[in-house]
Amino acid sequence: MNTTDPTAPAITYADSGVDTAAGDRAVELMKEAVSATHGPQVLGGIGAFAGLVDVSALKDYRRPLLASSTDGVGTKIAIAREMDVHDTIGRDLVGMVVDDIVVVGAAPLAMTDYIACGKVVPERIADIVRGIAEGCRDAGCALVGGETAEHPGLMAAEDYDVAGAAVGVVEADQLLGPERVRHGDVVIGMDASGLHSNGYSLVRAVIGAQNVALDTHVEDFGRTLGEEILEPTRIYTADILAVLADPRTAGAVHALSHVTGGGLAANLARVMPRGSAARVERSRWEPGAVFSQISRWGSVPQLDLEGTLNMGIGMVALVSAEQADATIAVLAERGLGARVIGEVVGEDSLPEPGSTLERVIAGAKGVEGGSVLLAGQHPGWA
Repeated sequence: MNTTDPTAPAITYADSGVDTAAGDRAVELMKEAVSATHGPQVLGGIGAFAGLVDVSALKDYRRPLLASSTDGVGTKIAIAREMDVHDTIGRDLVGMVVDDIVVVGAAPLAMTDYIACGKVVPERIADIVRGIAEGCRDAGCALVGGETAEHPGLMAAEDYDVAGAAVGVVEADQLLGPERVRHGDVVIGMDASGLHSNGYSLVRAVIGAQNVALDTHVEDFGRTLGEEILEPTRIYTADILAVLADPRTAGAVHALSHVTGGGLAANLARVMPRGSAARVERSRWEPGAVFSQISRWGSVPQLDLEGTLNMGIGMVALVSAEQADATIAVLAERGLGARVIGEVVGEDSLPEPGSTLERVIAGAKGVEGGSVLLAGQHPGWA
């Protein structure tokens, strides 16, 4: 039985909080940036139900393996919201996704994104996607699709979250990983651009406890606190692929580790074979000022800091010792600082920890890999 009150006002989709016109406006604002990531392999344009990529080139592979990854940006979004700067979040998203793919030696082919928000603000959504597109161009990856979903009543008007997924390809006999790692390999650490996109729950808790405003100028940073901690994640994909393709470094890289949640040691242990160990010397690099500042402001124990943040090393390569100098040289030519920070030894050759700051990490994220000893101390750290 129809019990509708004919005198009651009509309720539209817009009245419920969803503005489809704003969504269309956001798409118009982002179209040019997205299209700039498309090469001849991308079929169709923005707005289709599915993104299409011509993969005819895979016929030239002997045994192509598809690699996939998905991730988000986490609570770094809270900083972007407070500063009302949103394009860098897009670059963060790309770095978190494609740099997991390149770890196995795969070149990214295509990426998609998903943005959930309480209210579509076309300019904000376009800024986010513009940042994603810029990151995809840097990584040599096509942005072939995405979705923006408005969730009124579930999320506040200013709330949003982002996620992305990508797929890449690697020749089976060029797959990188623990099977290639050998005793005597060296550990090369590549510079991070800053905090990247992990550990922001800790960072925000420290800032909140200190009651430091994001617009506070910090002398050690040479800019405001907000600008420093919103610095986008470095995207390593193109640099790594250049090393893999350069004749000077052919076969040099045996394994790679993207230093994300859990820190350097835990992520490095994931890509090492059982029975092997790496001794990493903190004395080989000095973390950026943001890490020591967070440590001081929050009196954060160093081991806790290292198990949460990247400490200035965002990507690690396990490389044959004979080709270490060439690998570092290729990266330097591309403007990426790197240095040898350790070496791979047999697990039975790993020395016992010599101080409370020296500890052995193994069995990270369910992977029964190798072990990593963080030894010594960083220059300038007490």
